[in-house]
This record gives sequence, C-alpha cells and structure tokens, in this order.
Amino acid sequence: MTDVADLADRIQSESSFLREVVKEVEGVIVGQRALLDGMLIGLLADGHVLLEGVPGLAKSLAVQSLAAALGGSFKRIQFTPDLLPSDLLGTHVYNPKTGDWSVREGPVFCNLVLADEINRAPAKVQSALLEAMQERQVSLAGETRDLPNPFLVLATQNPVEHEGTYGLPEAQIDRFMLKIVVSYPTREEEDLIVQRMATNTKKPTVRCVTKPEQILAARALMDQIFVDELVRKYVVDLVFATRNPAEFGLSELEPLILYGASPRASIALTQAARGHAFLNGRGFVTPRDIKSIGMDVLRHRIITTYEAEAEGVNSEQVIQKVFDSVPVP
Repeated sequence: MTDVADLADRIQSESSFLREVVKEVEGVIVGQRALLDGMLIGLLADGHVLLEGVPGLAKSLAVQSLAAALGGSFKRIQFTPDLLPSDLLGTHVYNPKTGDWSVREGPVFCNLVLADEINRAPAKVQSALLEAMQERQVSLAGETRDLPNPFLVLATQNPVEHEGTYGLPEAQIDRFMLKIVVSYPTREEEDLIVQRMATNTKKPTVRCVTKPEQILAARALMDQIFVDELVRKYVVDLVFATRNPAEFGLSELEPLILYGASPRASIALTQAARGHAFLNGRGFVTPRDIKSIGMDVLRHRIITTYEAEAEGVNSEQVIQKVFDSVPVP
C-alpha cells in the first residue's frame, strides 16, 4: 500500500501547477471558488461537468479562462436548434481538384470542449455528443477515431428559459460526473466585478501556466490516493439509500424518489472525492470529502416523483436528508 504521508508530500509538490491555474483564473473570475474547484475536480477525475445558472454569471468565461490557463486545445460550440451532428463531429469532404475524399474533424476533437447552452441542441446532436463523452471516441466517415487525451466536456445550461430547448436525456445527464449550480456573487464580489470588467480596455487576461501532460501525471498520482474500506462502504450506503431509503430509516422518502442513483454514481462519488482530497493536498479520502462534493455528484442522478414535485421537494432536499441520516464512519 502507498505510504499516505509520502503520497501527501508528492501531491503537495506535483499539484503546484494547479495553484498557478487557480491564481490565473481568479485574476479574471471574481468569487465562484466552488465553480472553479468543481471544474478542476472534473478535470482530475476525468469526468465531464455540467454548469447550471442564469445568464450573466460568467459560466462560459470561467470555462474559457480555465482552458487558457491549462493550455492544450480548446473549442467553444454554441448549441442551437439547427445544429447538426456533423457540425460537432466533422464530415467527409470531397476535393474536386484531386478527386479524393478527406475527413475534416469537427470541434469535438480537442482537449477541452465548451458546450454552451447544451439543452438547445436536438436529439441527434445529443446522441452524437453522448458517444464522445462516454467512449472518448467518435464514429466518423465509417471509422472510429479516438479523441485527444485529456478530453473534457464542460457544458452550460440556463435553468430558467425553456422555450426552444430540448431537455437532456437522463442517459446523457448521467454521463456528467458533476452538476454545479452557479449562484449569484455577494455584494462585495459584484462590486469588484464592476471595477474589473466595466471597461472597454485593459480587461484581465489569462496566461497559460501548464500543459496537458501535467494533468495526465496528476491523474495518475490521484489514482494512488487511499480510500479506506469504511469510506468506500459509506459511499455505497449513500447511493443505496437513494434506492432503498426504508433500509436506512428513511421510509418518508420512498414516495418522493422515482429512480435512485446508479452504480455509476458510486464510481463518480469515489473519484470526485479523490479529486477533492488531491486539491486539499491529502493522500487519503475522508467522509468530509464525500460530503463536500456529494451534492454535485448526486443532484442530477436522483429522479423525483410527481408527488415530490407537488410537495415542493427537489432532489437536493432528498440528498441532504440522505446525508443527514446515513451514519458517517
């Protein structure tokens, strides 16, 4: 077994580039530290991230700033109702001069993809993106092409406006490791935002401070973070409590939950907790790591019933009740 103290020292040393990334992004984005930490955890844990918030909260700017600091290739795709799968994946192109066909790769072939307003794209585009997200490959011109490594989709959606949108299928939502709800800044933060951004010139910029190879090395180191058997069982208990709440003394939740979380949620919660421990310079996962990132992992995986909707109960309230009731090791 890896020595935890030695691993913590290595994490502190080899994660220094992440502190530089945070410094660069915070030079542009005011506040929203939970958003930044969530994106970094997704990057470390090799999991896609869905950002939800009303317009104007700097969701897209945060992703663009992170991409600029990380280096590697980055593409922003504005999802619209007339978007086609070929606009995302690429297409077969005929050259009349040579009489040859060639493949023109689409914007999904990059390290970091910003899928802006993802819920505005129709089902065919959602299906095309689903393969890319899950398999890290796409089918193009009759052959399978691997996507770059690392590959991460950071998607945004507006929870308020539903006209002209397509609800994301449950299968696709489940492919996002984290769903981060972006909230309004504080009064002090908003004052600083106005000072920094309400100008036509001298807006802050982001330097590239790392490269994709460092991210892959950090992932390999993160895989060594120790997860105790009791902590692992705690993760499983939390997920099982969303499926069989009565088993954990939560029979009042049974009429409120239509579908609980799947085994993919247990995997995602464990990996995200490792990422949280990595960001905090520790070589082991604690229950606090599980609770800190648990809401972002589970909020989009619990499907509530019509009865819950009638009572004004959402998935977050259900999950909070589970966290409050399942014994902590």
